[in-house]
Amino acid sequence: MTKIVLSQRAESGYDDVPGELYHFPRTYLRVAQSAERDGCLFYEPRRSGGRLVYWASGRIGRIYPDTKRPDHYYAEIEEFLPFPEPVSFRRADNKFWESRLATDDGSPNAGLTQRSVREIPEVDFDLILKAGYAPIIKAQEQDRMIQPQWGIAEDQLDFERPVFEQISHRPFRDRVFALQVREAYDARCAVTGLKIINGGGRAEMEAAHIKPVKDRGPDSVRNGVALSRTVHWMFDRGLLSIDDDFRLLQAKPLLPEGVDRLFHPSGYIHVPDTARDQPSRAFLRWHRDNCYKG
Repeated sequence: MTKIVLSQRAESGYDDVPGELYHFPRTYLRVAQSAERDGCLFYEPRRSGGRLVYWASGRIGRIYPDTKRPDHYYAEIEEFLPFPEPVSFRRADNKFWESRLATDDGSPNAGLTQRSVREIPEVDFDLILKAGYAPIIKAQEQDRMIQPQWGIAEDQLDFERPVFEQISHRPFRDRVFALQVREAYDARCAVTGLKIINGGGRAEMEAAHIKPVKDRGPDSVRNGVALSRTVHWMFDRGLLSIDDDFRLLQAKPLLPEGVDRLFHPSGYIHVPDTARDQPSRAFLRWHRDNCYKG
């Protein structure tokens, strides 16, 4: 099996669906096929103002041809999970995380760095995962240290479990997703605009998936929105939805009486200022087409 790095930027010209599909030319077909069912990293290149960082991981699923664009293919992305902390292209010592990118004198191998799909050694892959998910890994280790040893499942005590195996587990993924949505929305409900902190100092908001996990929705901030518990319940049941301009849609005959007084008077929801954190139009359309009862 082979681990690979996929370059992806917001305006790439390819028919990508972030967190679900990666679109690429035939040039990279062999490398992509070698990684089917194995792990991948997402890298944002410098072109068009990119951050030059690794920013997410996933698993390569089915690969199939693009029927509308000759010599192009799609790779389905499974288990997509952004990093809480993007990882810089170079380490603190200025060396490359990807050891193959350095020539004998330490300068970058221009041919490899410009490849949009490239293989990465297993050890390099694992080190980048550990750096990207460091806050969550650290929090889990702290939780284990303060929990009593009795009554804990065996897999919770496995400190040596590889990171790529850890991130396939739902509790790990939920923690990453909730952290990123909370930070993107400043712990504020997107619909009511309220930021309520309980007595324990925790925000009374929930990270809602726009396209549910059971329907292969990714754990990406672009597939998420911060909602209070009541609004989350209405959103999941299709009583509320969001249009492509972030205007709140209401199935008014089905809403509890008077609940609309909670909604922001502008008729729009609050979204992050940064485009890469805003809800994806593709996921919003999915919710309207498959959940919304209005």
